[in-house]
Amino acid sequence: MKILVCPLNGPRPVAEFAYGGEIRRSPDPDTCSDAEWSSYVFNRSGAPGAKYEWWCHIASGFWFVVLRDTTHDVVIATFPAEAVRRGLPPP
Repeated sequence: MKILVCPLNGPRPVAEFAYGGEIRRSPDPDTCSDAEWSSYVFNRSGAPGAKYEWWCHIASGFWFVVLRDTTHDVVIATFPAEAVRRGLPPP
């Protein structure tokens, strides 16, 4: 069984979590062009490697950040959601 360590709930089976997508910097919707916004919404790099992702513990509704190596499907670290505001270190 695969285990994911939630910053709030500790180690839990991965089946208790929902993937929320890669964390990406969004353009300012008030000043960006339609092409820039379209690219942000529809285009992803998909390149393998270390990425920050949103994950949610379904039972508690707790959202947090996971640094995951998508090449090997290995979790490197987990952080509470407020770490995004403080600034995440480069992957």
